[in-house]
Amino acid sequence: MPTNDTVSPRISVIIPTYNAGSGLRGLLARLQGQTLQPYEIIVVDSSSSDGTAETARQCGARVFTVLQSEFDHGGTRNYAAGLAGGDILVFMTQDAMPADSSMLFELTRPLQDEKVACSYGRQLARADATILERMMREYNYPDIAASKDKSDLPKLGIKTFFCSNVCAAIRKEAFVEAGRFPEPVIFNEDLFLAAKCILQGYTVIYAAQAQVIHSHNYSLMQQFRRFFDNGVSMRNNDWVFQYSAVGKEGMKLIRNQLKSLHQQRLWLWMPRLIAESGMKFIGYQLGKRHRKLPNALCVKFSMHPRIWSKITAMTGGAAREQ
Repeated sequence: MPTNDTVSPRISVIIPTYNAGSGLRGLLARLQGQTLQPYEIIVVDSSSSDGTAETARQCGARVFTVLQSEFDHGGTRNYAAGLAGGDILVFMTQDAMPADSSMLFELTRPLQDEKVACSYGRQLARADATILERMMREYNYPDIAASKDKSDLPKLGIKTFFCSNVCAAIRKEAFVEAGRFPEPVIFNEDLFLAAKCILQGYTVIYAAQAQVIHSHNYSLMQQFRRFFDNGVSMRNNDWVFQYSAVGKEGMKLIRNQLKSLHQQRLWLWMPRLIAESGMKFIGYQLGKRHRKLPNALCVKFSMHPRIWSKITAMTGGAAREQ
């Protein structure tokens, strides 16, 4: 915990929102009750219809509004970061709840080292998460902290760049030096930012003690669409995509899940795992080949059709991310 002879950093927490619902009050209360309190909480709302912006204001957040048509994962966060007064930017999502009062302290503590550009926290599955979702969270977010830099690329490949802005912190000067998030971007904006930092010689820290509760029980079609967008973003960023052949993390995860299901005698979940894996694979492969598909079909496949339309409008019809 911070002591009296240390200067606490000024932390700007940034949360993009859209119809956040009743859970937003709890999230803001948890953030305001942290042992290391934020300098400010910035909510950038995509014209919600459920009173999200009003709720955030009532809870003491700085609130800015963008049109739904203007939202994209990178650009909206960049806009909010430009309004932030802190020297550390903490990015969160509206559906991630700090697991305890030390989350911000544990998340930002690694940034005291100037060699560290950013850190990201551990995601614990919600109580209603399926067994497959729980296994995925445990695999991607173990209870052991880790440090990643350029030397890990030959072994880890693209996993070196893995970072989730569901709960992540970055020093503002490193954020600016890295060129901020790419925009417009349909997926993986956090991974791309971490990749820029690592390739510039910085370290990325997985802060396992900084914990948030966050998970999704996606349908098969949602998994397909999510991984279609993943494939699109990777293919349009060949400077990162070149590292995807190393590690084969997808197959490692499936083997891990199959082994765990067998050990727990949960054999009835195996068909679901196979179906989910198939939808992810097909979605990803189609996403990588999106340039050969009709634009209308790509919009239908995407989990974020508004962002897709924005990308194609800015690039003359062919989706290209910078």
